[in-house]
Amino acid sequence: MGASVKVGGGGRGRGRRGRHAPMSEINVTPMVDVMLVLLIIFMVAAPLLQVGIPVDLPEAKGQQIPTPKQEPLAVTVKLDGDVYIGETQVGLDDLATKLKAIAKNGYDETIFVRGDRGVSYGVVMKVMGRINDGGFKKLSFVLDQEKGGS
Repeated sequence: MGASVKVGGGGRGRGRRGRHAPMSEINVTPMVDVMLVLLIIFMVAAPLLQVGIPVDLPEAKGQQIPTPKQEPLAVTVKLDGDVYIGETQVGLDDLATKLKAIAKNGYDETIFVRGDRGVSYGVVMKVMGRINDGGFKKLSFVLDQEKGGS
């Protein structure tokens, strides 16, 4: 009587390792998809981050000045008289010293003044005086474009 013995994994000639070999290629398609979605989200969200302090700007006719290459320095005067540099609230008496400390590119850059339409003229003039005391000579007022006819 003879007995036959099978040696090896049988079948196709591959061993145990051949059936479950790890893939050595990186699939970059899902990574590219995620990066494109993130890029779109940041492109949409970036303009929303530059809003600043909400104020009811007055309306007037005029030409729009070109925007500077760097982020402009904005001083905002709210209806209740609170003064902000960017989004940081400062006291009226501290405004000049804070502006002197912020002056990165010298005192030649333009400061944008945003004032609520209900703020009295005197308060805006006080803020402008403090900006002048801070060494800045170039001011621009931010306002909404006037709607309607002539």
